[in-house]
Amino acid sequence: MTFPTSKMHKDSTRFALVLALLIVIPNTLGVSQGQIRVGFYSKTCPNAESIIRKVVQKAVVNNPRNAAILLRLQFHDCFVEGCDGSILIRNDADDELKAQGNLGVLGFDIIESAKAQLENICPGIVSCADIVTLAARDAVSLVKGPFYDVPTGRRDGRLSKMSLADNLPDVDDSINVLKSKFREKGLSDKDLVLLSGAHTIGVTACFFMQHRLYNFTAGGGSDPAINPRFLPQLKAKCPLNGDVNVRIPLDWSTQNVFDVQILRNIRDGNAVIASDARLYDDKNTRQILDSYISSDNSETITSFNEDFAKAMVKMGNIGVKTGSQGEIRRVCNAVN
Repeated sequence: MTFPTSKMHKDSTRFALVLALLIVIPNTLGVSQGQIRVGFYSKTCPNAESIIRKVVQKAVVNNPRNAAILLRLQFHDCFVEGCDGSILIRNDADDELKAQGNLGVLGFDIIESAKAQLENICPGIVSCADIVTLAARDAVSLVKGPFYDVPTGRRDGRLSKMSLADNLPDVDDSINVLKSKFREKGLSDKDLVLLSGAHTIGVTACFFMQHRLYNFTAGGGSDPAINPRFLPQLKAKCPLNGDVNVRIPLDWSTQNVFDVQILRNIRDGNAVIASDARLYDDKNTRQILDSYISSDNSETITSFNEDFAKAMVKMGNIGVKTGSQGEIRRVCNAVN
């Protein structure tokens, strides 16, 4: 946030400048002193990434939905207290998984399986936070998405509280609220579009559709952004007063393949969830989205994959703990 300084006294300006430097310098030092880097475990646990990949591969082969589940798990971890594995912690009624925004987040058994194997080979070395990040990368690549290098060396957080997850992006947020929440995490409008593109795989529950289908406008109207030909299909899957636990695909065309079809769906009014549709409400996010579907050639798809990978790495750097911060948990669902 920027504040006007033109009317300030010179001493106040100097103070503001010094304060800004005090804020910026430690953060910069924190990044440079931290040991997050590609190949962090190359000497201490050289098979770490291959072990995680094998666990993820088995999970995705057994159930293709696990790819989207692991991708979503990283997003929800990183947006609360940074990418520190805090979403994995269980502390009765108050852990962050209990927050409204984390309803339906899964994949914990896959992470614990990888952790158990790593502890047998390299005890106390590989963090749960890194397992979450690497598992998301591997999951994407296993459904024809990009494979990208992931910096590692994160340490696990010790705090998990439901109240800390109060400000997660919500399916019914306006585009301005979505942009604001992403910017608070250091993510741009382009990152918002790219990370929303992750909805090319996976499902959502009818629970998240009720407002959009039956209470979006006064009198119980639906979101006018929904294509009139698509609306009856959505209502048939998620009827009023129906079972809110019914799952429907986020991309009805290629729900188990990582591609750009979700972006075409948004453009054509065939987005399933409201937050995806909102990307077309804003000139900037609309232009970014359109740039990836302006043609069907391979260069456009390659561009999306490359930019998505960059956005994932950027998100994976949110609030990381390194050095003496945090710990390396022995099991992922409890602090040491």
